[in-house]
Amino acid sequence: VLIAIGRDACTRNIGLQTIGVKINEKNGKVPVNDEEQTNVPYVYAIGDILDGKLELTPVAIQAGRLLAQRLYGGSSRKCDYINVPTTVFTPLEYGSCGFPEERAIDEYGKQNLEVYHSLFWPLEWTVPGRDNNTCYAKIICNKQDNNRVIGLHVLGPNAGEVTQGFAAAIKCGLTKELLDETIGIHPTCAEVFTTLDITKSSGQDITQKGC
Repeated sequence: VLIAIGRDACTRNIGLQTIGVKINEKNGKVPVNDEEQTNVPYVYAIGDILDGKLELTPVAIQAGRLLAQRLYGGSSRKCDYINVPTTVFTPLEYGSCGFPEERAIDEYGKQNLEVYHSLFWPLEWTVPGRDNNTCYAKIICNKQDNNRVIGLHVLGPNAGEVTQGFAAAIKCGLTKELLDETIGIHPTCAEVFTTLDITKSSGQDITQKGC
């Protein structure tokens, strides 16, 4: 049984219309600019209530901290809503950071991207004989920016732990060359990102014969 629990933005009865703050009438969420400012200059919004932004608690905390620093601390740093690591904690975890492939194509153009990917077999699956080539790793690189990694995706055990680590590298400007120069820890799932050599555009087989 799968139960999906959604969250509503309860903004229609808190007086926003009195001060002229606009909301998205379809979902009740609040549109803001890149500084979390609404259409009313002195009203700001953060967190799940934002229209088109991620519904993640750590994102809200970070956005609120940065907003306070801008308003009262003389900072100019804005919240990065793109390079946000996140994980779906299903029995086989899925983790991602940066752009999904479809959005990256819309943003940069397919001709300017290179996608590297591979299936892989976690070592701990070899003893119980679990299916090989069930796990998957992918990075999306911007060819126009030194093959900078703009999207990372992994489906496999402990994907959340893997994604959290690589998220810091992506914030630091991780490139495909830097990944290739990184020595992998064998045998780990994260190691696969240091050995990716098959591009999606090549159409080559990405199945693996061992861990």
